Amino acid sequence: MIIDTHAHYDDEAFDTDREALLMSMYDGGIEKIVNVCASVGGFQDTVDLMEKYPFVYGAVGIHPDDADKMTQETLDEIRRLSHMDKMVAIGEIGLDYYWHKEEEEHQIQKKMFRAQLDIAREEKLPFMIHSREAAEDTLNIVREYMQGGMYGGIIHCFSYSREIAAEYLKMGLYLGIGGVVTFKNAKKLKETVQYAPLSQLVLETDCPYMSPEPNRGKRNSSLNLPYVAQAIAELKGITAEEVIDVTRQNAEKLLGV
Repeated sequence: MIIDTHAHYDDEAFDTDREALLMSMYDGGIEKIVNVCASVGGFQDTVDLMEKYPFVYGAVGIHPDDADKMTQETLDEIRRLSHMDKMVAIGEIGLDYYWHKEEEEHQIQKKMFRAQLDIAREEKLPFMIHSREAAEDTLNIVREYMQGGMYGGIIHCFSYSREIAAEYLKMGLYLGIGGVVTFKNAKKLKETVQYAPLSQLVLETDCPYMSPEPNRGKRNSSLNLPYVAQAIAELKGITAEEVIDVTRQNAEKLLGV
């Protein structure tokens, strides 16, 4: 059975069939799902999913796109919700310079990234990091915090080079691998997956986004994760069953799900 370590079932893309889809997960080989917060004002949606479905867990945090909307009240709410039994990580947090080009925006993102990492450290929870076109700054901040003592975490939707992956792996962190690994043009990620030990990979969807081949361009869901497991298996010369088994153990070890 598969654990999806990063999903967004609170997204409006699932408004028409959310319950039916989630109730089909077990028959589709999906055992557990971590629904990940992203936006200011969106925490309750994840809490509701956690409370309604026994197999849904949560991660609480704010995506860098919303860093400029965060206040001390937001941080206090993250800390409060982190105490819930099924809230297993602080995320998704990090840096995104793709849409945010100005240095002032970068400084706000870094401030709120650090503030949420502080919560993760103090509450002894793993983190889930989003990083896009911010490789150096993300790596430097994560390295600083890991040296200061952290529980660990996942680099979500890893998209950088094998060399950067090596730095995170040396810190004992996990790489989140999703649908992109099935894309023909994902050369860097394929090289990284071949290089990284299976003991430091976890499966994720980022659904409704990043649907794998052969469903690329369609709404993604956890039911597509067997395609991801198969792609990883082919790259590493092992069976999909081994990929599923080891990544499940990795998720259980890190997140306690």
